[in-house]
Amino acid sequence: MTPAELSQAVQVAVSAAVEAGELTVAVPEHVTIERPKNRDHGDYATNVALQLAKPAGRPPRAVAELLAARLRGITGVAKVDIAGPGFLNITLDTATQGELARSIVTAGEAYGRNEALKGLRINLEFVSANPTGPIHIGGVRWAAVGDSLARILKATGAEVTTEYYLNDAGVQISKFAASLQAAANGREVPKDGYVGEYIVDIAKAITEGVPGVLDLPEAEQLEVFRTEGLSLMVTEIQRSMSEFGVHFDTWFSEKSLHDSGAVEEAIGRLRTQGHVFDEDGAIWLRTTDFGDDKDRVLIKADGETTYFAADAAYYLSKRDRGAEVSVYMLGADHHGYVNRLKAIVACAGDDMDRNIEVKIGQFVKMLRDGEEVRMSKRAGNIITIDDVVDWIGVDAARYTLARSSTDSTITLDINVLTSQTNENPVFYVQYAHTRMCGVARKAVDLGITRSDDFKPELLATEWESDLLGQLGEFPRVLAKAGELREPHHVARYLEEVARDYHRFYDNCQILPKGDEEVTDLTHARLWLADATRTVIANGLTLLGVSAPERM
Repeated sequence: MTPAELSQAVQVAVSAAVEAGELTVAVPEHVTIERPKNRDHGDYATNVALQLAKPAGRPPRAVAELLAARLRGITGVAKVDIAGPGFLNITLDTATQGELARSIVTAGEAYGRNEALKGLRINLEFVSANPTGPIHIGGVRWAAVGDSLARILKATGAEVTTEYYLNDAGVQISKFAASLQAAANGREVPKDGYVGEYIVDIAKAITEGVPGVLDLPEAEQLEVFRTEGLSLMVTEIQRSMSEFGVHFDTWFSEKSLHDSGAVEEAIGRLRTQGHVFDEDGAIWLRTTDFGDDKDRVLIKADGETTYFAADAAYYLSKRDRGAEVSVYMLGADHHGYVNRLKAIVACAGDDMDRNIEVKIGQFVKMLRDGEEVRMSKRAGNIITIDDVVDWIGVDAARYTLARSSTDSTITLDINVLTSQTNENPVFYVQYAHTRMCGVARKAVDLGITRSDDFKPELLATEWESDLLGQLGEFPRVLAKAGELREPHHVARYLEEVARDYHRFYDNCQILPKGDEEVTDLTHARLWLADATRTVIANGLTLLGVSAPERM
């Protein structure tokens, strides 16, 4: 019995009590079931009696007594105790708990998936670094977190579109083009321009790919470096993302908003909502009505369109393309964008507490031999995605970057993340998976197949019970990670599963040794090992991390 099934059973018990006239309350749509930290308190606990007591006009313990009497009659429930002011502590019989192993193995890749967010249409935008250089380490964090979140959201029933917003218009692109032009002509890079070996490499690729470009007039030459340099840089970013296991549904061009007239159309739509005004020759959006610290300029007095105007048009584009919720993942230096983006949503007539979510990712540091690594050979003053992959690999990077809340600054220790020790979290989890694969291979070598005559009641030790309870939590952990938009819950959960599996493996003999006979317990524990392998493989897949069979 899974926690979800037990939750439904408690809900049915409440409904039955209402129908019998024992309680006069509305049956709750969902009953919270939790796994107590102290196993003396049973396998699961619920506070439903406390929640129903006030509307029922009864003491919590009296409500708990009514429900406990009904729950004790459910097949698979061994005991129901009432604790404290009215908590229900539920203990399952070993057969019911052990049956979960078969359910997990039978479900396979589908186990854990649920419909907690069914029907929700989400546009998930992440990374979106300027296409003026390689993806830096902050973008790498968003690549790992964003892609993992997309997988989790889909696994919990949401309709998700992943998107990379290319800032391919404006001042930075002009500086990028000028930097390439200067490098190609052997001149010093302009002030505030871009430096690094990659600029030299791209400039060389353009001069070789466009013969005679250096013979063109300066203005025409600059336009070639702008167009070709942008194309090459985007291709490079797409390559890096692909090799990191990240594939976007949409690569959205900021320039297309200007070229298509979408910016002007957006300003018109916002004006009809009553929030656009003209002052001092400029066109403004009155964002202070919705919590912004100042009103924002859409079009300057000289006629130049601002980035903010493109931001407004971009949000409206997402809504027009069917996004119910637009999730923006921004770097730590973008805190000031939160209120202004929410204000755009409100000015457009949407709910800024529902239709937009802005996640801020904190900084990432890398250590080697106890010293912070700050520089990239190729990009000069930043650490790039290729550097991170070269140093610790895709699996370690993705897992480690996704296992911490984005609210926290994190440090990647190259020495730890390349070691095969329990200090390395991705190794710890992957090693548990390889251990299970090793058990499966050895079982085959011994001629042992997992018997369909499964006796779940034999999985009765504390280590087996702890592991089964942990495996039952996966659907709920996945639903929570999707609801909160926090993939780190899945990673931390996998470490708990690995911990409980290692304890089970160390304390419970799975396969016979020497001349020992194959028993029903052997088969039962093979079911449990396979169930655990399924959960860890499913969890790692959602994080975009491999589940190796050998290490």
